[in-house]
Amino acid sequence: MLKIFGWSYAVTVVSLIAAVLYGGPTALFLCVILGILEVSLSFDNAVVNASILQRMSEFWQKIFLTVGIVIAVFGMRLVFPLLIVGITANLGPIEAIRLAMEQRPLDDPTSYAALLTAAHPQIAAFGGMFLLLLFLDYIFEDRDIKWLSWLEAPLAKIGKLDQLSVIVAVLGLVVSAELLADDPGVVLLSGMLGLVTYLAVNGLGSLFHVPGEAEHAPEAVRPADPESAAAKPRRGSNKLVKATGKAAFFLFIYLEVLDASFSFDGVIGAFAITSDPIIIALGLGLIGAMYVRSLTIFFVRKGTLQDYVYLEHGAHWAIGALAVILFVSIGVHIDEIVTGLLGVAFIAAAFISSIIRNRRQAAAEPDAKQLEPAAH
Repeated sequence: MLKIFGWSYAVTVVSLIAAVLYGGPTALFLCVILGILEVSLSFDNAVVNASILQRMSEFWQKIFLTVGIVIAVFGMRLVFPLLIVGITANLGPIEAIRLAMEQRPLDDPTSYAALLTAAHPQIAAFGGMFLLLLFLDYIFEDRDIKWLSWLEAPLAKIGKLDQLSVIVAVLGLVVSAELLADDPGVVLLSGMLGLVTYLAVNGLGSLFHVPGEAEHAPEAVRPADPESAAAKPRRGSNKLVKATGKAAFFLFIYLEVLDASFSFDGVIGAFAITSDPIIIALGLGLIGAMYVRSLTIFFVRKGTLQDYVYLEHGAHWAIGALAVILFVSIGVHIDEIVTGLLGVAFIAAAFISSIIRNRRQAAAEPDAKQLEPAAH
C-alpha cells in the first residue's frame, strides 16, 4: 500500500501545506473538498484505466504515474482552462492568467469562471462524444462474461452491425445540439472533433495492438468454458502480454485523452466551489488526480479486475451515464454530485455482483467435486 500510495500521501501533505501558505484555513478546506470531489467523480475512470494499463509494461505504468500526472495536473487542470478562456474571450496567455488570478464575482460575465462556464457546451460535446464512443464500443462487443446479461446480450447481437457505435453517437450528438444548444453549429463541430480524436487514438492503438497470451496458446491448454475459467482467477494474476514501445506509447496517449474527457466535468464543477486556479490545481489536480492514478496502479497490481469481474462492466456503464449527462448538460445544468453518485452507484453494484458471483462459484466447487467419478 505504501509503495503504491506513497507518492499520493506525500503529494497530499505538500499540497495541503502549500494551500495553507497560499490562502490560510479557507484554502486548506477548499483544497480538501476539491480532492474528494475529484476522486468521487473519477473512481470509474480508475477502473477503466486499470483495464488498459494492465496491458502495458511496468516501465510504461511508471510513465503513466509520473509523466502522466504532470499532464493531468498542469495540462488538464491548469493550462486547459486557461486555453479555453483565452480562445473564447480572444485573450493572450498573459491576459488569461491575469484574469484567472483576479477574484471577480462569479456572476460577473467577464470573470474567468463565467467565461469557462460559457464554453461548457463545446467542452461537454467533445468529452461526451469521446466517452459515449468508448462505452458503445464496449457494450456492443460480445463478451464471454456479461453482467447485465438481459441487456448486454441483445446489445451485443445488434452490435454486429458495422460502425453502429459511431452511428448512435452521432445521432445522440445531433439531437443534443438541435434540442439543447444555443449555438448548434459550435456544439456539432466540437462533438465531431471528439469523434475524430477517439477514432484516431483508438485506431493507432489497434494498429500496434499486443494480443493476449491466450490468443497464442495451444488448443490443448485453452479453457473449454471461458465463464468457468474466468470465475477462478489467481489473485493478482495477469496473463496479458505487456505492451512496449509504440504500442505502449499509443496506449499511454489513449489513457491521457480518456483522463481529459473524464476531467471536463470536474474542472467545470470546481468553479462552483472556487475560481482560484491555484487552489483548483492543488486540490483537483495534485491531490485528486494523484489518488486516481494510485488507485489505477492498485487495481492493476492487486489483480482487482480479475478478482471482481463485473467491475469493468460497471465502470463502462458509469461512463455511458456520464456521456449522456454531458450531452444533457449542454442545455440543462446537472449538479456534479449527481454525476459522482451515479458513477459510484454503478461501481458499487458491479462490485457487490462480483462478490455474489464469486461466492456462488466457491459454493459450487465442492458439489462439482462430489459428482466427479472416482478414479480407478
